[in-house]
Amino acid sequence: MRTWQVERRKRTRHLIELGGLVVKSGIVDLAGDDRATILGALLWMAKKLHSEDGERARELWAGKGKEAFEAERQADAHDGTQSQRNRV
Repeated sequence: MRTWQVERRKRTRHLIELGGLVVKSGIVDLAGDDRATILGALLWMAKKLHSEDGERARELWAGKGKEAFEAERQADAHDGTQSQRNRV
């Protein structure tokens, strides 16, 4: 396989994983699958990260994300299943 094909597949996988996070967060349902609303929220986040409160927001959001991943991991362990990420 050519180098550009490998890189393209890596990029595609990365984009799919990021899209999965958007869905997992519940934003898609809450925004009614309105892409303008979702983009607006992401732009608001980017602006917040560029502000003087950016580091604080990053720490807060990272903590909440880690808690959500851990809760999912525990739920999977309790159910006797593995998350898709762990199977790969």
